[in-house]
Amino acid sequence: MPADLLFTGGPVFTGAGDPLPGHAVAVTDGRITAVIPETDAGPLIGEHTRVVQLDGALLSPGFQDAHIHPVGGGVELLQCNLTEATDAADTVALVRAYADANPDEPWILGGGWSMDHYPGGAPVRALLDAAVPDRPVLLLSRDHHSTWANTAAIRLAGIDASTPDPADGRIEREADGAPAGTFHEGAGDLFDGVRPALDPELVYAGLLRAQRELLALGITGWQDAMVGGGSGVVPDPLDAYRRALEAGELVVHVVGAQWWARDRGIEQVDEMAARREAIAALGHEERLSLGTTKIMVDGVAENQTAAMLTPYRDAHGHDTHNHGLSFVDPELLQGYVTALDAAGFQVHFHALGDRAVREALDALDAAKAANGVTDGRHHLAHLQIVEETETARFAGLGAVANIQALWATHEDQIDELTLPFLQDGAESRQYPFGDLVRHGARLAAGSDWPVSSADPMDAIHIAVTRVAPGIDAEPLGGAHQRLDLATAMAAYTSGTAYVNHRDHDTGYLREGYLANLVVLDPDPFSVPAEEIHRSTVVSTWVEGEPVHLRND
Repeated sequence: MPADLLFTGGPVFTGAGDPLPGHAVAVTDGRITAVIPETDAGPLIGEHTRVVQLDGALLSPGFQDAHIHPVGGGVELLQCNLTEATDAADTVALVRAYADANPDEPWILGGGWSMDHYPGGAPVRALLDAAVPDRPVLLLSRDHHSTWANTAAIRLAGIDASTPDPADGRIEREADGAPAGTFHEGAGDLFDGVRPALDPELVYAGLLRAQRELLALGITGWQDAMVGGGSGVVPDPLDAYRRALEAGELVVHVVGAQWWARDRGIEQVDEMAARREAIAALGHEERLSLGTTKIMVDGVAENQTAAMLTPYRDAHGHDTHNHGLSFVDPELLQGYVTALDAAGFQVHFHALGDRAVREALDALDAAKAANGVTDGRHHLAHLQIVEETETARFAGLGAVANIQALWATHEDQIDELTLPFLQDGAESRQYPFGDLVRHGARLAAGSDWPVSSADPMDAIHIAVTRVAPGIDAEPLGGAHQRLDLATAMAAYTSGTAYVNHRDHDTGYLREGYLANLVVLDPDPFSVPAEEIHRSTVVSTWVEGEPVHLRND
């Protein structure tokens, strides 16, 4: 029978291994019906077949992002968006311009500022006071682990020199103890009582905006790393997802990772199970499911809250007493993970420091001892610093390494705010992707957008080179931590499909699989490694329908 759609004239990456040259891919009723030599494709072309000439571009399974915050990213694009700022002065100018353009907004909310633009990674309130003296301002950092506030917001929240640091955060302070303007980790929650709730219409608009942006990058599915745990700044996306599902506007497939509240306990397992079943009852699990739980084990290295086996150093190179933060007691974590695993949940860990990675793997070890081998497909995200002995544990525990490869390069934030405060030898353990692969770990890949760019090709470039375009530096962690291109592409396609329990119908180009596809030009396999980032999306397809076409 003739196909509805036929792709021909370019190499075909099937989701694993090197691309197939000289092959065509046929699609009928939204599914792949043939991956065959082009010389055999003639009978599949009928009167109504749409033939897509690739002209040497690469056809690949659609990308899937294993760790992303799309609704928050979309909302930030609609608020005071600071991601394009080039320095501190530019950031303040953007805040002032936004405030001037929105005189009726009672609060200025948004985010995207870069820690490396400020001494010690901590901007002060005086900068915001100069830009917006008459309204409260709250702005999340690019990595969403710190909040920048002006004096008006701090006063409204009742925060002063006598306010203690919360157990899960830290207030940057002036000489007399008064808040300086930056609030790390849980200290940002001190504003929860006064910051305005986000308008549901804004949240929904943020989802639709994010979906457009991500489809344009070839992303046809994702795992949302924070469902059910929103605040006044970071929205809970679940109602927006449900609304889009009911309206037929959710084009991609989404796995929602339900947020584990670290100030609560094991009673959350039953609550999450009830929420999972309620979404399943809608009958559209191919579009939206809630079978994952997200647990924040620690913070981030640049503000010294990542949980480390060795102490951080001060600015003079001396050891401190700070080993970072474990947000969940390790023994309790083992009990929680065991209960979640037994209830059929996948656990998605934020584990950035080497101690956090060990604590997460210990929890999976405990769950395996109690429950036996399950199909949890649990995964650890970020993995900035991992002891070599720990990389060898992933495969045996069935733990997936969820990598954010865009970060695995020398740049100001790591060179100025992180490496100088870590122990000698820490640079060699940064993002050890190569070691993980050599020890047999499965890989998935994601962006953590809006923390950083959502573009998979930007991340794949760095996974392969360990050097960002335009940076004159040695590969971070050493050349032995590089991935080959096929492995990096697989992490962003079949690897994340595996994590999302969607490898039965997505992530590969195989007969019977959904025609969720992306066309990339130039073919990244045809260019030198240092030019991989030039490969951009020509078109994106979901179930055989074009959802993004590049305007040349």
